[in-house]
Amino acid sequence: MMANYWQGLFPFANQMLDGWERTSPVGTYAANGYGLFDMIGNTWEWTCDWWSDRPEAPAKKKSGQSCCTLSNPRGARLRDSFDPARPDLRIGRKVLKGGSHLCAANYCQRYRPAARHPEMIDTSTSHIGFRCVIRSHSAY
Repeated sequence: MMANYWQGLFPFANQMLDGWERTSPVGTYAANGYGLFDMIGNTWEWTCDWWSDRPEAPAKKKSGQSCCTLSNPRGARLRDSFDPARPDLRIGRKVLKGGSHLCAANYCQRYRPAARHPEMIDTSTSHIGFRCVIRSHSAY
């Protein structure tokens, strides 16, 4: 196993092949090539980016620029993050990344570092967390 995810059919048959029913301690699985742990699985990670259903398109395509490059890759503004399906609910949504221990092959297909998912900022669950980074003194 390289990450903490649901092994078996979600939501009723967690085989716990990795030994964990829920979250696992940081560092249970090997770090990636950058020395980062748990980039997928365990918990979805809050980011500081506001979600947008409509990514902001670049003002003008530059030579060699991808057609899909955003002019603001950091995300939207608070007012653009509200859920259009709930116009009466004015709660901002932040970007979640990475997947969680509840992601299974039969249920969640976005558990990867680049996966992005919106979540209202007033939400808390056992499968949403955040990332802490400790930099060594030599990195300064």
